[in-house]
Amino acid sequence: MASTLLVEQHVKFIQQLEQKRDSSLAYHMTAHLRMNGVYWGVCALELMRAGDALDREALIKFVLSCYDGLTGGFGAYPSHDAHILSTLSAIQILALKDALDELGERRTRIVEFVLSLQRQNGSFQGDKWGETDTRFLYCAVSALAHLHALDKLDKEKTIQWLLRCSNFDGGFGLTEGAESHAAQVFTCVGALSILNALDRIDQDTLAWWLVERQVPGGGLNGRPQKLEDVCYSWWVLSSLSLINRLHWIDADKLQSFILSAQDPDRGGIADRPENVADVFHTQFGVAGLSLLGYEGLERVDPTYCMPYSVTRKLHISRPYQDLAL
Repeated sequence: MASTLLVEQHVKFIQQLEQKRDSSLAYHMTAHLRMNGVYWGVCALELMRAGDALDREALIKFVLSCYDGLTGGFGAYPSHDAHILSTLSAIQILALKDALDELGERRTRIVEFVLSLQRQNGSFQGDKWGETDTRFLYCAVSALAHLHALDKLDKEKTIQWLLRCSNFDGGFGLTEGAESHAAQVFTCVGALSILNALDRIDQDTLAWWLVERQVPGGGLNGRPQKLEDVCYSWWVLSSLSLINRLHWIDADKLQSFILSAQDPDRGGIADRPENVADVFHTQFGVAGLSLLGYEGLERVDPTYCMPYSVTRKLHISRPYQDLAL
């Protein structure tokens, strides 16, 4: 079991994912997640201070090839329909590579696409098919923040919808009346952070629910009675960071759990020890370690899951707590 972050192995793991395009069936079967996957890999590399491990121009070319000129959004892969999830990831990749200027005249169309997804009740749908989810709202608000277009959003209507998705236990669900879930908590708390509305929730009750997600082995789960999972190291920690209660977690036990889920041979981090590593859990494991103040990592902004250096340069960063301070 590794007791330190295996940066060199993780960098190679991410590089090798990019090289499997022709031979891996899994690569083609996950095309619907491609833009998100590229963001996870690129952001993890930046947090590990290995941003040059992938070709910058190739990344920019891929992102722009996924732009849907009919709607103004980005698809997950060339010729895929636009979706708010892939649109935010596309914007984040360009921001990570200091390439938002590459959007040119597309920027206005992207903002229009994002705003077109808001429903009358304040919620956001993900695409033209109409499914709503607090994830989609977060992605929309984050995308607008990156593009400096929050002034075009009906903020109060958006905030009111988020508040209606809160529950008696302090958590948030994917829609009004849905069960509290740690990942949905992040989307709601992150959006409220962007909208400067965190003072409108019961932070103590929320923090209590979040710290209850830590199991005896040190890891965090997403709901009561569920197994621990490395990705919740991000969803839970980021939310606690934004309400200044990160110190309520046993950080040492959580760090040990994340490190125990690494693959020392092939690189990458899995959801839990002995399982197969993937880029999703690698990203959120590394991001969680950053919030815990792990030495050698770039600081991560918990509102956006982006390096703080990037959000600061864009002038969109929000107050937060990390254990390195």
